[in-house]
Amino acid sequence: MLDKLQFLQERQKLIALGGGKEKIEAQHAKGKLTARERMQMLLDTGSFTELDAFVQADLYKAEDLGKFAPGDGVVTGFGTIDGRLVYVFAQDFTVMGGSLGELHAQKICKVMDLALKTGAPCIGLFDSGGARIQEGIKALNGFGDIFYRNTLASGVIPQISVILGPCAGGAVYSPAMTDFIFTVDKTSLMFITGPQVIKAVTGEDVSPEELGGAHKHFTTSGVAHFMAPDEATCFRQLRKLLSYLPANNLEDPPVAAVQEPPYAAEELLSLLPDNPQKTYDVRDIIVRIVDGGEFLEIQAAFAANAVIGFARLNGRPVGIVANQTKVLAGVLDIDAADKIARFVRFCDCFNLPLITFVDVPGYLPGVKQEHGGIIRHGAKVLFAYCEATVPKISVILRKAYGGSYIAMSSRSVGGDLALAWPTAEIAVMGPEGAANIVYRKEIQGARDPEAERAARIQEYKEKYANPYIAASRGWVDAVIDPRETRNYLVRGLAMLANKQEDRPRKKHGNIPL
Repeated sequence: MLDKLQFLQERQKLIALGGGKEKIEAQHAKGKLTARERMQMLLDTGSFTELDAFVQADLYKAEDLGKFAPGDGVVTGFGTIDGRLVYVFAQDFTVMGGSLGELHAQKICKVMDLALKTGAPCIGLFDSGGARIQEGIKALNGFGDIFYRNTLASGVIPQISVILGPCAGGAVYSPAMTDFIFTVDKTSLMFITGPQVIKAVTGEDVSPEELGGAHKHFTTSGVAHFMAPDEATCFRQLRKLLSYLPANNLEDPPVAAVQEPPYAAEELLSLLPDNPQKTYDVRDIIVRIVDGGEFLEIQAAFAANAVIGFARLNGRPVGIVANQTKVLAGVLDIDAADKIARFVRFCDCFNLPLITFVDVPGYLPGVKQEHGGIIRHGAKVLFAYCEATVPKISVILRKAYGGSYIAMSSRSVGGDLALAWPTAEIAVMGPEGAANIVYRKEIQGARDPEAERAARIQEYKEKYANPYIAASRGWVDAVIDPRETRNYLVRGLAMLANKQEDRPRKKHGNIPL
């Protein structure tokens, strides 16, 4: 027995070394951790249990175990984060560049299957040179097997991707099918075709970082949901995100101790400018309402005219959606619509109530938006809110005009509770534009058209651009003192805690993608 145990220990050491000391040193020289170091940093101390460590292609005798492509270039297993079960796979760049082959894919598929069976999140750490060309169709089939499981698991368990090196070609589609993508600045790379192919085909000369670096995907493409300066910060962000999420679609999100906001409610009275044309940061309002003033923003630098993220109210996680007037006056455009719709659908998948803070003047006008499909993209927001059956509460802070008012969780698209501050302006369009249409003859026939126009704008504001007309029809449930917003939201969520809503039986809807 002792000699067999010695053989086992020797092989375990060989496999733990991955591609060997030189390749590990090369990985460290790039500022990157190894696959196993990443596991240790991400998971609770001592909680990782490795699976399929002895998988190795073309092994004919035990003595060769660990000598070539140990673990087939990927480390897989399970562990805990804050005591909660998660499944993880980490591509090992020190072994064949972390390239994906048949057995590599099988290992990943096994942990994905286990995650789905047991109802636990699945986390993928990507650092790979791509498909293993010498395996040909077997590698391509491996990608397909992974994509299929990504789809099966979607909406059942949270799927999270962490890009910690190159991720190119077909490999990028697995992260794209997951719920959240984390990146590290100056380390993560994602693209379908690399700079060399682009140069050859289109003549464009672009660096890998400029083409598919973390910063580009966090700010421009919207592919990345988070960007961190280093791997340690990235893993802290991931652990924070998981603290808001249930393990699967049949569980409720984890409850934490209630924390009052660290701000005086009185401050909410001074955050909205008296001039409705002036902007403000909606996040200043959010942090004064949610537990502990803590708000985990998602896609913070992409489509910044919309704000999305997670917070807690009375200890319970909620999804937050808000218009950001600091950027494009808070209008809905193509990117903002995509951003909001996907987040709303995620929250609906995983039983997270939705709180929507509304200050929206409309959809962004312009030829570029129309030709880019704002009709199709804008409809995604409507579809997502209409489809969602989780508790939905809206707070109209200021402007709520036209179709954008309807889209932002109004009662008419299934909102359960609509609240409005006294500053709310709910109308078909802004007073200035409306006055020009409704009172066109009076303005044109006046001795002083400008003075008449100003008077008519004021008249429209007083008659229509206020929350009380909507409240008189029950489309706004309550006009509230801003200082009471947190109390109303907490009570509203408690009232809706056991909400059930039956929908027509169908295979699935056909969202306008």
